[in-house]
Amino acid sequence: MYHEITTKDRKRKRRNRLLILLGCVAVIAAIALAMRAAAVSAREQGAVALRQAILDAAIRCCAIEGSYPLSLDRLEQNYGLRVNHRDYIITYEAYASNMVPSVVVVPR
Repeated sequence: MYHEITTKDRKRKRRNRLLILLGCVAVIAAIALAMRAAAVSAREQGAVALRQAILDAAIRCCAIEGSYPLSLDRLEQNYGLRVNHRDYIITYEAYASNMVPSVVVVPR
């Protein structure tokens, strides 16, 4: 049996293809946005974990030596602290040797 393809059939097929294409683009965009949000969240969690590691090392130094270190370099050299300076901006301010230092870690 012969079925002639009409202009209406062509328009419907074209519309269906366009809707499928737009649906695929929307799904890909949603996946990309979700991956970006996950990466940002991971960086923020990494900053929180790094800040806590720095404070833990400072407290360990105080327990061993009797005073808080005045610089972050001392913690890196003597207490095995590893800091990723390329991915994080770290502000370490020690006001006195008997006060817990102020530590701020911000992802770049």
